[in-house]
Amino acid sequence: MTEYKTTHIVFFSPTHTSEKIARGIAEGIGMGRRIETDLTTDDGTTPIEIKDALTVVVVPVYGGRVPVVAIQRLNRLKGVNAPAILTVVYGNRDYEDALIELRDTMTGLGFSPLTAGAFIGEHSFSRPDLPIAEGRPDEADLQKAVLFGRKSLEKLQQSSPIKPLYVKGNHPYKPLMANEPAAPVCNENCYACGECIGVCPTHAIGFSAEKDRIVTDVNRCIKCCACVKVCPNGARIFETPFAKILHEKFNIRKEPELFF
Repeated sequence: MTEYKTTHIVFFSPTHTSEKIARGIAEGIGMGRRIETDLTTDDGTTPIEIKDALTVVVVPVYGGRVPVVAIQRLNRLKGVNAPAILTVVYGNRDYEDALIELRDTMTGLGFSPLTAGAFIGEHSFSRPDLPIAEGRPDEADLQKAVLFGRKSLEKLQQSSPIKPLYVKGNHPYKPLMANEPAAPVCNENCYACGECIGVCPTHAIGFSAEKDRIVTDVNRCIKCCACVKVCPNGARIFETPFAKILHEKFNIRKEPELFF
């Protein structure tokens, strides 16, 4: 059996919730060598081979599925002798078919699913007056991520060969949500500092031709609200009726679900 000495974490994390969980899991694994691949704003096409490494893959959930742009970026990966810990992060509603979609995707890319989990992160639409899983992952979540990493390593050390992994979800996957073009807008507090430009996963945000205001391509926006959360002046606003619905109907704390 291979003695793995490298942990390779891969994440797509516009608002940093998946990133936090990925690093928590890696901390629990505790290997001396760790490599990070952040696909959040990386729209390159160069293949990424991950070989002889325990791989942690963490992505968010959008409407019960893995975001299309995340799937596109994950498809750059190729696993060679790479057992994988697969995790999705959702906003306290439901992860539905996202975890099984992630498992199927990574299996097709050559990875061997070892364990899987669904953690909770603050919803992209959460805001101070309508909080949705506010502050998550919190310290309790991160402690569970560390323990999950530790137990996943123990399974790897005890399992040879790795058996097929069951996770919750359905085939066929639920249909992708219709993407009505929409995007956050700037209010009068915007000073065109450009902080929002660098965090946009799809590069939908830029300066106007005169460089005096921020413009957004609504057809490229994925409504992750990374720009809203990073704005130092609170000048990016995204109004959606779903924020109130999510705040009212999904306010009971959910806990991570783990699969071994």
